[in-house]
Amino acid sequence: MNKFILLLVPFFIYSCQAQPNPKDVALQDEVKNYTLETVVDGIPIPWGMAWLPDGSMLVTEKSGVLYHIKNGGKTEVKNVPPVYNRGQGGLLDIVLHPDYAKNGWIYITYASTEGEGEGGNTKLIRAKLENESLTQIQSLYKCEPNTTKGQHFGSRIVFDNEGYLYFSAGERGAHFVNPQDITRDNGKIYRLNDDGSIPADNPFVGKAGAKEAIYSYGHRNPQGLVKNPVTGAIWDHEHGPKGGDEINIIKKGANYGWPVVTYGIDYDGTSISNISQKPGMEDPIYYWVPSIAPSGMTFVTGDRYPEWKGDLLVGSLKFQYLELVKLDGDKITGRQKIATDIGRVRNVAQAPDGYIYLAVEGKGILKIIPN
Repeated sequence: MNKFILLLVPFFIYSCQAQPNPKDVALQDEVKNYTLETVVDGIPIPWGMAWLPDGSMLVTEKSGVLYHIKNGGKTEVKNVPPVYNRGQGGLLDIVLHPDYAKNGWIYITYASTEGEGEGGNTKLIRAKLENESLTQIQSLYKCEPNTTKGQHFGSRIVFDNEGYLYFSAGERGAHFVNPQDITRDNGKIYRLNDDGSIPADNPFVGKAGAKEAIYSYGHRNPQGLVKNPVTGAIWDHEHGPKGGDEINIIKKGANYGWPVVTYGIDYDGTSISNISQKPGMEDPIYYWVPSIAPSGMTFVTGDRYPEWKGDLLVGSLKFQYLELVKLDGDKITGRQKIATDIGRVRNVAQAPDGYIYLAVEGKGILKIIPN
């Protein structure tokens, strides 16, 4: 090997590494000021969690089972649509309408085989729960076309303060095709009225060929979507490739850059893009290197956890803990491990009673009880 090649080797290795975050904040070890209580076990891959007015829970399981959890027992809800259970796809998120007590609507995303092409893609429905069965099922949106690829379905659902519904769909592994093209589904966050119709002020309404439900684009695989309780803004987090998981604040019509800009590299060590910023594309407010594989996210409100109040909790699939992301407004000021080595945290949510619940693969649903 000549001297020229030897000089190139370190440069090549460095250039194909995920870019470290120069503004990173250190991850602190946990302070064990809580206990964990198992609410229900025997749910292999719990995904979505929602609470009914009586305090009971609805929990989706990826393979296609919807559980009603009450008094420590679980009942399988009947008449759940068949899901495309492949790779990361299956039965995904679930939320109640903000005015559920009056209208009874429940919103669910899942991987569906409906529509054009083999395989499946992310679909949004709403339904009502009567006698432990889904009834009055309505299709609200179906991403198309289907594909047999097993990755990046998303998906999370959230309502904003005005009653609009947002849901996420990953780019389905077609990162050079879908996320930057507003005439195509996937790699998007969508905004709908609660009945599935498209708001007249959505950013791409009237644009030739555009999917008018799109609210923002250039996303990779958002598996966290929550409303900031102080500002009302919608926040997401999304999986990067090898490095570059992101937290973003979602803006109308904004382009979040994937795969034109990224802080990560491909899984085989090759470069996806040689730039991490570009005019006209949104910068994340925070990114992780190495990736933590984030799933689930919730803001902590109320007084049950005074040391966490106002901060963000994010589940880590890769490192198997819950991360407390400390905030000063929109700025990340600290990070701390919670529930170290608990397992693959698929979701975290704060219930109406103020307690924090974890959905952990292979364990079920756990409740964090402060000391």
